[in-house]
Amino acid sequence: MSTLSKRFKFYLSNMASAVLSTRPAARELTVAPYDVFIVSYLRSGSTWARFLFGNLLQDEPVTFSNVDRIVPMIYDFPDRVLRRLPRLLKSHECFDPRYPQVVHIVRDPRDVAVSFYHYNRKVGVLADNYPIEAFVAAFLAGKTVGYADRLGSWEDHTLSWILMRRGNPSYRLLRYEDLLADPIGELVKTIPLLPKSLGRERIEQAVRLSSAERMRSLERQQSNQWRTTRNTRKDIAFIREARSGTWREQLSEHSVRQIEQSWGSTMQQLGYELSSIRQEAVAVAPEGRDKL
Repeated sequence: MSTLSKRFKFYLSNMASAVLSTRPAARELTVAPYDVFIVSYLRSGSTWARFLFGNLLQDEPVTFSNVDRIVPMIYDFPDRVLRRLPRLLKSHECFDPRYPQVVHIVRDPRDVAVSFYHYNRKVGVLADNYPIEAFVAAFLAGKTVGYADRLGSWEDHTLSWILMRRGNPSYRLLRYEDLLADPIGELVKTIPLLPKSLGRERIEQAVRLSSAERMRSLERQQSNQWRTTRNTRKDIAFIREARSGTWREQLSEHSVRQIEQSWGSTMQQLGYELSSIRQEAVAVAPEGRDKL
């Protein structure tokens, strides 16, 4: 096929999408004043958050067969469809001033790198023998896969929301690690942003229905029903360890140092301890004691 023919085919495809309204809404979606957005960088616990908040607000228990309908992603449907679905929406977009209520989930970027590496193996973007060290270098540069590169790096994405919304009553920043440690307490912080008042019993039920064990069981049963996992490797789970600190076993010291040197200031502001600083402190401790 000639270059001209390819361009014409691409043009017709785009025209058809526009006319038939089949193109995913993404950043072009219509935003309503009552919308609540769950935003995060990739592989930061947003699927778990969809279950948590979906089970919190809807009477129908969330599964992988209905999560796209109960807590839709802005990338899965055209705007005309999204307008008819519940307006608790998942987004990976950088700061968008139109988002009225925002629950922003952040995760330790060292764990994000590990999770994103294995996800790219699952979907077939990376071969099993592709070194994780090379992936970390690409991750730091914001050059992994096209849809992620558009968001910038982890730090670019994270700071875009924190710097523009910090202190705004319509914005809640939740750390994935804090959600793991105290899901009920963290969910309580978001109640003022949600469309209805919820009691502790309802929150406890949402946490039970969103447990890692239940989500893993549902994934085994429904992976072919969910668009995210339908055509992916079944020997690599989407719901993996669901814990913090996996980077300690899976990243080399060099990769950890690269991440911490690049984003250490932001990580510390978010409460993430830098292992390289701790190691340096241990190394100088004997000399320091001699001077006291």
